[in-house]
Amino acid sequence: MKTLPLDDEAADLALAGGKGASLARLARAGLPVPGSFHVTTDAYLDFVSRDGLNDQIMAAVSGMPPEEASRHIAALFAARQMPAETAAEIRAAHARLGANVPVAVRSSATSEDLPDMSFAGQQDTYLNVRADALPDAVSRCWASLWTARAIAYRAANGVPHDGVALAVVVQELVEADAAGVLFTANPLTGARDQVVINASWGLGEALVGGQVTPDTVVVGKAAGADGEIAEEHIGDKTVMTVRTPGGTRAEPVPEELRRRRVLDREQALLLARLATEIEKLYGTAMDVEWARRDGAFLVLQARPITRLRQRVEEWNDSLTGDYLWTGTNLREAIPDVMTPCTWSLVQIFIGEAMSASKMPGFSVVGNIGGRFYMNLSIAFSVARAMGMQSRLGAIEQVFGKLPPGLDVPLLPISRWQIVKGVLPLAFTLRRRVAVNTGRMRPFLATARERCTALRERTAATATTDELVRLWEAELLPYFVEACQVLEAAGRQGGNALVMTRDRLRELVGERDAQAMLTGANTDGALASLETIIGLERLAAKEIDRETFAGVYGHRGAHEFEVSIARPGEDPRWIDAQLAAMPETRGHAGTLLDRQREAREAAWRRFGERHPGKVAKTRERVARWNAIVRDRETARSEVMRAFWALRAFVLRAGKLTGHGDDLFFLRIEEIPAVVGTGNATMRLRDGDRIRVDGERGTVELLAPHP
Repeated sequence: MKTLPLDDEAADLALAGGKGASLARLARAGLPVPGSFHVTTDAYLDFVSRDGLNDQIMAAVSGMPPEEASRHIAALFAARQMPAETAAEIRAAHARLGANVPVAVRSSATSEDLPDMSFAGQQDTYLNVRADALPDAVSRCWASLWTARAIAYRAANGVPHDGVALAVVVQELVEADAAGVLFTANPLTGARDQVVINASWGLGEALVGGQVTPDTVVVGKAAGADGEIAEEHIGDKTVMTVRTPGGTRAEPVPEELRRRRVLDREQALLLARLATEIEKLYGTAMDVEWARRDGAFLVLQARPITRLRQRVEEWNDSLTGDYLWTGTNLREAIPDVMTPCTWSLVQIFIGEAMSASKMPGFSVVGNIGGRFYMNLSIAFSVARAMGMQSRLGAIEQVFGKLPPGLDVPLLPISRWQIVKGVLPLAFTLRRRVAVNTGRMRPFLATARERCTALRERTAATATTDELVRLWEAELLPYFVEACQVLEAAGRQGGNALVMTRDRLRELVGERDAQAMLTGANTDGALASLETIIGLERLAAKEIDRETFAGVYGHRGAHEFEVSIARPGEDPRWIDAQLAAMPETRGHAGTLLDRQREAREAAWRRFGERHPGKVAKTRERVARWNAIVRDRETARSEVMRAFWALRAFVLRAGKLTGHGDDLFFLRIEEIPAVVGTGNATMRLRDGDRIRVDGERGTVELLAPHP
């Protein structure tokens, strides 16, 4: 068979070449590809097998410099006619595309568009070819397998000349008003979470040939949703390729189009979604040529990106843009340099417990040098876009006052884009909080027993399959539910927390407002002191060690970092704390007594200054305290859930033989490792190693720069 329909199952690398096999794969997947057919390698091999042509070609490439060999071989091809039966089959296949449809004749070598070698531009393409000229264009494509650059490229990459053949893709020429190239990973930085789109007017040849400075749009990928434009640069597009009766030509771009963007936002996002589909189909980063006709996008070809910059595990989100990052207040909660496992869990925690803080296309949290940071530029940009600058005081309550004269960098998007991104999240949050508030009491009532049972069942798993099933069915859902309950607990009063505190400050000042609100939750006890209170009870023999571990043992200075033992599982830690108790015993009670005295004194002063407001203010503070109590209890249960997650990683390490090394994987990578025994791990200096459990080998993948 000398020709094949585009989507024919037989159109593989050997028969249709790299480009043809790729287009066939796209077409079979239902992606938008122009009408096309293949002229197979059988047609080429039949042609060169006649009259000793192949022997003459091999003699030329082995005995002449590439430039001389290329000229000699081109003359050999030009002197021969295509076999009549081949030409007839090509014309018949072309007729099935439509009446004298203009086509692009594209070479498709068996050694091109491979994962490690693209051969892009090594063979020729002919545009706007009609039926009468089609056999000659195919023949010239065949000859281009032997251009000087193709010969040299194969030699440089160790591809033997006698093992290559050329198929041809005959593709309907898209009458495009715009075209370009996109990359499903950033070819400059190696970032796999970005799609980079180049776009210019007319057909794509001027762009591919480097004759025009295109628009460049960088779209951040977002799992399960549209991405968002991260960067956009409008090129001064001076040249465009257009069709002519006899082919194509380059002509000046009309003045009014030169600096006009080719793609609007929706079109760029649509192309990025198409790019993501293609990448998912191939399972690797792709280089895609596209065209736009009548507002619809078509894929002209797709090939793997070769020699993409090695992805280096560098934790420095300050490089993602001009934003204000802060670790204030967060450093107390997460004081450690995080392992990759902890960082991935913190990201899940933030996504579920702070869902309203999202801004499509931007990260609300960051990792800088292994430490946790918040992106304040998002909060300030949203407040300004929504006309809520007066509420920025709430941010300062949490993160402290900004230095005088510091201008917070704002997000590089319009006010409308911010509003459009935030409003749907606000409506979703209300429904989400309502649902999870209803789940809060039942969850908190059983959370301690549930965690204990899950840790015990995790430790008792006998096989890796059993452990993975437990993770997927119970451990991960339990953690997610704990995070969602925490969000609901803090949001159930709407803006009550901020408004109550702000109102008290207006009435009595900062000091008395703090005293009136502090220490009144959890029946007078501070949630942050529960471990100390538990130790005092243990020292007084009011409880035993097992009770201490079950009730209080999940809290501690390193409670987020899952690679560090919890107080409840570390007898030496408990011994050290008990040994110090004679010096510190009673400190928690003394602190609570002082807070109670200060609170009562502040209320007396409030009553003297505002006697008519006491009853209503006490009601507000009581509601405030109830919300704080729920929030602190929910947070405590989230930290208990982290203990269950630690138990999972420890058991996975035990069953696979990797031990504590699994803390250097992201949490979503561990179930796969449990199943295979293989792992790619990140060392603290940034290097990555590959551990093969079956072979017992360790391989350094990416040396730290």
